[in-house]
Amino acid sequence: MSVTDEIFEIFARRGDEAYFGEPVSQTEHALQAAYQAEQEGAAQTLIVAALLHDIGHLIHGMGEDIADRGVDARHEAAGEAWLARHFPPAVTEPVKLHVAAKRYLCHTDPEYFSQLSPASVQSLALQGGPFSEREARAFESHRHYREALRLRRWDDAAKIPGLEVPKLEHYRSALNAVARQT
Repeated sequence: MSVTDEIFEIFARRGDEAYFGEPVSQTEHALQAAYQAEQEGAAQTLIVAALLHDIGHLIHGMGEDIADRGVDARHEAAGEAWLARHFPPAVTEPVKLHVAAKRYLCHTDPEYFSQLSPASVQSLALQGGPFSEREARAFESHRHYREALRLRRWDDAAKIPGLEVPKLEHYRSALNAVARQT
C-alpha cells in the first residue's frame, strides 16, 4: 500500500471524528487548511504539510476528549515521526513546529491570543503556554519556522462549518509527488 493510500485510509477511518472542540471534523479541518495554503500559492510541500498537520490526532487514538482529561498527546511529534518515514523535512518540520508556532505567536503578537478559539486556548495551556523570550528566539532558529507560522495561521482559520473546499482526492497527486521526494 502506498503512503497516499494509507493516508486516505486513515482519513476514511477517523476523519469524520470531531476536531477537538471545534465545529468541524478532522477531515474538514485538514482540507480547509490545505485549501488555504493552495489559495496563497504555497509550495506543494507546504500544502501537503497543511493537509497532514494534524495526522498525529488521527493516529494516536486517544479520543477527542483528551484535552478535557488534561493530557497533551503531543500530536505534532507523533505526526512528524509518522510522516518522516515518507516525506521530506519541508513537510515534516512545519508539522512538528505548528504547535510551537502557536506558542510563539502568543508571545510575539498581542492580538493573536484573543483570536484563538476556546479549544485552542485549552490546548495551549496543556502545550506549555506562550513562549518565553528565550523560547521564541530558539524557535526562530529552526530552518522551517516561517513555514510553521504560515501553517499555524491556516490551522487557526480552518474551523468553518460547511465551507466548500476540494475533497481529499484533489490532493492525491500532490501527496504522491511529494512522497517521492524522500
